[in-house]
Amino acid sequence: MIASLEIPASIVQVEPVTRRRVLVVDDEENQRSAVSRMIERWGYEVATAADGSEALDRVRGFDPHAVVTDVIMPGTDGMELIRRLKEDPVYSPSIIVLTAFGGMETAVSTVHELGAFWFVEKPIKPRAFRVLLERAVAQRGLFEAKERLERQLSLQGVVGKLVGRSGAMREVFFLIRQAAPTSAGILVTGESGTGKELVARAVHELSRRCDGPFIALNCAALPEHLIESELFGHEKGAFTGALARRAGAFELAHGGTLMLDEIGDMPLGLQAKLLRFLEDRRIRRLGGTHEVQVDVRVVAATNRNLDEMIRKGEFREDLLYRLRVLQVSLPPLRERLADLPELCGAILEGLNRTHGTSIAGVETSVIQAFQRHRWPGNVRELRNVLERAVVLAGSGEIRLEHLPKGFAGLPAFEPAHRTLGPLPSVTLQVGTTLEQAERELIGITLTHTKQNRTRAAELLGVSAKTLYNKLREYGSEVDE
Repeated sequence: MIASLEIPASIVQVEPVTRRRVLVVDDEENQRSAVSRMIERWGYEVATAADGSEALDRVRGFDPHAVVTDVIMPGTDGMELIRRLKEDPVYSPSIIVLTAFGGMETAVSTVHELGAFWFVEKPIKPRAFRVLLERAVAQRGLFEAKERLERQLSLQGVVGKLVGRSGAMREVFFLIRQAAPTSAGILVTGESGTGKELVARAVHELSRRCDGPFIALNCAALPEHLIESELFGHEKGAFTGALARRAGAFELAHGGTLMLDEIGDMPLGLQAKLLRFLEDRRIRRLGGTHEVQVDVRVVAATNRNLDEMIRKGEFREDLLYRLRVLQVSLPPLRERLADLPELCGAILEGLNRTHGTSIAGVETSVIQAFQRHRWPGNVRELRNVLERAVVLAGSGEIRLEHLPKGFAGLPAFEPAHRTLGPLPSVTLQVGTTLEQAERELIGITLTHTKQNRTRAAELLGVSAKTLYNKLREYGSEVDE
């Protein structure tokens, strides 16, 4: 007999069963009625609109899972309707474009540039259209499921790769979730090493641009004469060494998000060109004669005080207004020490994957030492300390002796390998092959280091990669 398992009702969240809703938009009444009747026969709840303006009004009350719209209509046409729907953070229906013969080029550009789900040629073929509509509605369902999951994770102290339960981080998570679905400009501020790029990536991953590219450009890492080319691209022959046309960061990020890190280091002349792009969304490559329309969301980041730079004439005030519609300020690690256990867990998980180690966690004494440290390098410094400890430990828990010498006022510990006891000896008989000797030496060294492969490679005088290759070659014989 199989025992039944009772699950508390408070844990189970059942989504209400609702009919799938479709909005049909077409200025031709016969076409609109025929399409809506066909969709209703398939079990959908259908609403109709005669143009884009009426459709926008219907969307607010009807909240459709999918919108089926013609492109060419009087007043607010299909292109403008799609653009307005994509800009609205509240509604996210999948959009299918209806196109007449000869309008294929417009339909394709609508799909790629405005983010419509797909297009259907008139006259409509019911079987193919039904399959496409089902997939479009399913995409909306996946988007809603992702939204619910992200909300649950944020309550547990996780947004993207950011973790933390402190009040300061909860405020950061709230701002990210509010800003991500919109197209508003975001400025991320905070000391070096606090995770500003992680905020930008979280905004991108929670937005409708999540399937598009994410490009990060550090304005402080490039010489002034190269940064304009990196941003806007160049044509062949635009300057010495420009041997071919090259797309810049704006074009590479089309349909996605561009992060401009250390925006305070951008030259004033280039700030004016960035402001112009933010106003009309057009760029011109260096040496080019025509402008290119680009759909990019810009997230800027800095560890400098831009308001102070404005007073000194080092940063444009009008550019700051465009970049800072919403500001996300990351707290330094010394102000969120309560987050250390979650941060350590998340960092160790990634380091184990990178180094092939099996660190289970961090001892309480180590966390206490971390809480006494001031962390001038913030989370980046924490990762560096943990990576060193992971390499030394290899497995088990991170202990005080794995921390850097004198860290947080701790006494200097002897290197971990000196606690392993005297080195064992190996006796080889005459006639032992080099392969047999090598296998036996590797095996006894691993036993001595308690299977710490990184330390074993160090004792053997080879790289960790060489040791891993040897272990794969010898297989289980070494372990035996």
